[in-house]
Amino acid sequence: MAPRAQTMPQELPVVADEPPRRRRAPEATKQGILDAAIAEFSEKGFAGGRVDDIAARTRTTKRMIYYYFGGKEQLYAAVLERMYGGMRDAEAALRLDALAPLDALRRMVEVTFDHHAAHPEFVRLVSVENIHEARMVAASTTIRARNAAVIGALQALIARGEKAGVFRKGLDPLDLHILISSFCFYRVSNRHTLLAIYGRDLRAPESVAVQRKMIVEAVLRYVAP
Repeated sequence: MAPRAQTMPQELPVVADEPPRRRRAPEATKQGILDAAIAEFSEKGFAGGRVDDIAARTRTTKRMIYYYFGGKEQLYAAVLERMYGGMRDAEAALRLDALAPLDALRRMVEVTFDHHAAHPEFVRLVSVENIHEARMVAASTTIRARNAAVIGALQALIARGEKAGVFRKGLDPLDLHILISSFCFYRVSNRHTLLAIYGRDLRAPESVAVQRKMIVEAVLRYVAP
């Protein structure tokens, strides 16, 4: 009798990764919806943005958008929280306490400039929210708490700079924040009108380099004793 052929045991399906995959799928869907909503609302504002169009930008459905976010207003609020959070995350990553006061302030200005330049959708969304008198921002405890943190960080930095004798006394953290943010914001929010009126494209590398250096120098001179 011929020897019986040996059969290889069938491999059992790997199931260890299935629960994490199932957990990741909803998060990936939510992130995809948020990405699409950022594009939609930054282009058309809250009033012009449509949930149907957001669904069309994604691989999901209008029903799933309502399932994850509850409605258009809640989705818009989540978009604002994410956009403000991105700016605050960039600032928090600086670890200002580990830097000398002047170096810390210089890096904060540079990162603020770079973030605004890289995220014009953030600038547009903030502009839209100001048109609506900050209705969504005022209702979001998350946005208020995250933005309070940057004022606290600046207050601590100012105290260190004054103690080291490299900052003048009497600096206000909110005023300093406005000084830094306003130039970085304006050159993005108004770049189309500035191009149309003066013929200068502020996205050109040479303009970016000059203006980045300019705002750093302006802020450091403002805080100097």
